[in-house]
Amino acid sequence: MTEEQIKEKVKGALSPARFAHVEGVVAEAERLAKRYGADEDKARLAAWIHDWAREWPADRLEEEARRLGVDRELFGPVAVLHGPIAAAKLGQEFGVEDDEVADAVRYHTTGRPGMGLLERVVCLADAVEPGRAYPGVDRLRQLASQDLDRALAEMFDASLRDLLDRGRPVAVLTVLARNECWSRVRGGRSR
Repeated sequence: MTEEQIKEKVKGALSPARFAHVEGVVAEAERLAKRYGADEDKARLAAWIHDWAREWPADRLEEEARRLGVDRELFGPVAVLHGPIAAAKLGQEFGVEDDEVADAVRYHTTGRPGMGLLERVVCLADAVEPGRAYPGVDRLRQLASQDLDRALAEMFDASLRDLLDRGRPVAVLTVLARNECWSRVRGGRSR
């Protein structure tokens, strides 16, 4: 599939508001990829696909996650299952056979330890695209242009605080990703 065909397929699967978010993530992922030296084409591709299954009903997400063998202990809440499901279906649904793109799609919501550059770019782009509005997002946008790992670490902190304040479940992967990002920042290895 061409990028335009992928865009149209994703557009057909999402509400106008969710698709507008995806367009914002595509633009931000491309900008961050250019800034940090990630593959811009792969960043756009992962960004187009990342929320393809986001609006599926919970029962469909759960059924598909079971069928695909998604580890619920690591990914946790139903709301994050759209990432690993879309990643598992990249080849079948979009003709994309690329492990980097698959990982960026799979972990865009949760993060994970050992995230590659493309994964970090897409994960952060999802959190700071221009349509996002939540306390602290302007600071994260500013940080995103200066220090990718610090921006991710602070984004994970904000996300975890929000989930805990609302009594929501937290994906184990997010805690592990957060801790690793802060280790990179404190160890002077951040980008």
